[in-house]
Amino acid sequence: MTASSLATGRQWRLLAVSWLVALVSTLGALFLSEVMALEPCVLCWYQRIAMFPLVLILGAGAYTEDAGSVKYALPLACAGWLAAFYHCLLYGGFIPAAMQPCGKGVSCSAQKLELAGFITIPLLSLMAFSLIVLLLLAAKKDSRQ
Repeated sequence: MTASSLATGRQWRLLAVSWLVALVSTLGALFLSEVMALEPCVLCWYQRIAMFPLVLILGAGAYTEDAGSVKYALPLACAGWLAAFYHCLLYGGFIPAAMQPCGKGVSCSAQKLELAGFITIPLLSLMAFSLIVLLLLAAKKDSRQ
C-alpha cells in the first residue's frame, strides 16, 4: 500500500460513517423483508444490489485505512442513488404506470410502509444513498488535497 492511499484521520472517519450508514441500511432492508415479511419489488432489489456490497467495501476501506476504497464504493452508491430516486418518483406518481419496471410480482409503486405520514422505504433508501455519496465525495476531495 502506498503512502498516498493511506487515509487521513478525517478520511477514515468519513469512511467509517459511510460504512455505518450502509450497515444500518442493509440491516434495515433485511429486517423489512425477513422479519416484517415485506417482499421487495424489482427496484428494491436493484437498490439492495448497490447497498449490500458497500458494507464490505467501506468496511474494508475503513479497517485498512485505505482511501482508495472510495473509487470502488462511489459508483455503486451513485447507481443506488439513481435507482432510489427513480423509485421515489414512482411512489410520488410522477412516472406513468407504463414506465414502471415491475410488470410481475410486487408493484414498485405500492405503498408498503409509511412512517410519520410521509417517510417511505424508497425515501429512506434515497436518504441513505445521498448521505453515503456526500461522505464519499468529501473523502475523495480530502485525498486530492
